[in-house]
Amino acid sequence: MEKLFDVCVIGGGVVGSAIARELSRYRLKIGVLEKNLDVVNETSGRNSGVVHGGFAYDTGSLKARFCVEGNRMMGELSKELGFSFLRCGKVLVGNSREDMQNLERTLKQGQENGSRDLQIIGEDRLHELVPCAVGKFAMYSPWSGVLDPFGYTIALAENAAENGVSYFLGREVKGIHPGEDGIYVIETSREKFAARWVINSAGLGCGKISEMLGISDCRVIGSKGDYIILDPRTGEMLPMPVYPVPSNTYMGIHVTNTTEGNVIVGPNAENVTDFSYYGVLQKNLDYLAESAFRIWPHIKKKDIIRTYSGILPKWVDENGVIQDFRIEIRDDIAPRAVNLIGIESPGLTAAVPIARYVIELMREREKFEENPVFTPRREAPLRLKDLTEREMKKRIAEDPAWGELVCRCLKVSKAEILRAIHNPLGVSTLTGVKYRTRSMMGRCQGGYCQMRIVSMLEEELGLRETEIRYDRENSYLFSGKVRDDAPESSGDPENRGEGAG
Repeated sequence: MEKLFDVCVIGGGVVGSAIARELSRYRLKIGVLEKNLDVVNETSGRNSGVVHGGFAYDTGSLKARFCVEGNRMMGELSKELGFSFLRCGKVLVGNSREDMQNLERTLKQGQENGSRDLQIIGEDRLHELVPCAVGKFAMYSPWSGVLDPFGYTIALAENAAENGVSYFLGREVKGIHPGEDGIYVIETSREKFAARWVINSAGLGCGKISEMLGISDCRVIGSKGDYIILDPRTGEMLPMPVYPVPSNTYMGIHVTNTTEGNVIVGPNAENVTDFSYYGVLQKNLDYLAESAFRIWPHIKKKDIIRTYSGILPKWVDENGVIQDFRIEIRDDIAPRAVNLIGIESPGLTAAVPIARYVIELMREREKFEENPVFTPRREAPLRLKDLTEREMKKRIAEDPAWGELVCRCLKVSKAEILRAIHNPLGVSTLTGVKYRTRSMMGRCQGGYCQMRIVSMLEEELGLRETEIRYDRENSYLFSGKVRDDAPESSGDPENRGEGAG
């Protein structure tokens, strides 16, 4: 017997979760089918975390429209949903006459798109804004910013869940078939679902889902970008993102500050057909560092703490030219199915406007009744590092778990780990805890805290060591105990809460 929903959203990333959250404003039974074990395992969690200004996209495009709208509402969204957002501005630096011409073109396009307060600045003003940037002039976008992409996506998903949306993780869609009375039957890797409406927000899988819906004219390629993460001690030298002058299709290798003080270098861009490989080659890292050094010469090997990569789904025409977002309902082929194709950058910035546009298309075909108990607010997770000394003492008195450090580098308490383990979405992976608390993201990259978190997952969720997964379906960490008589342990009690890893 299939589980019946009014709407099934396929894909629980930032756009899918934004759609689910906006749909929960109405009296609808909504399910989200996500093939991964969390909502941030692919493109939504593998990017620069930049809130774009909207000047880099063709005037009149959906990318430009939704990016500008998303930029303007991001401050209010961060207050509503409790995720980290910093409207710090951004500069695009140049040196040559050709650079100036390109910046002037970009500024004009941005003004036509509705980007706010763009201006060309000279070298003196550039160095007032970013003392360490290299350039003779720049375009300054004061309304650009950065956010925590993990926190934003999770906040949208958790708020959707609080408003009644059901999340089904680890459900890869294998087939979609029309059933009786116009109901879609959706086969997944575990069970079947049924829905009156289907929304294809599958990101990297959008092309496959489109084919299942009978819409076969969508060619989607992958654009893979690699990144370097620098130690937070470099963050003081980068108050805002620094970009080179963009080309028509690529923003270039840039350096980006983060809401937590790290610096991110990248990405490069390489077309790929494998949408699951995230390895980073040494030659690519060397290229990133050399390229970014020209605009921000403070990249040192000793400051590199991690690398990662992400893949963008780009919709291209028969000549390989990248197209605009494609968001449509094909009534002739797949009625009551919204198809989203090529939702790449600036999808993070544009997620909520995209979601509202999807619902506009749906409401042109069906009347929805408002949900009188919808709440747009989600409380920001409390963090030990943000507490005053007085608040800290009060919390510890109420719950001793606040006084036990699990992650020393970033000062994450046991109480925060416990809250993450018992998250509303039911995520039970090691990275699920990481993305919700930032544990394992410090200088030692989990060298101290990772095994303590593993033990807590075992204890809190009743898992065996062979059931602990890192992030994906088959990413099991252990095949068993090293010794049958190995003692059970959750860490060295003599070392709890001391030092800095």
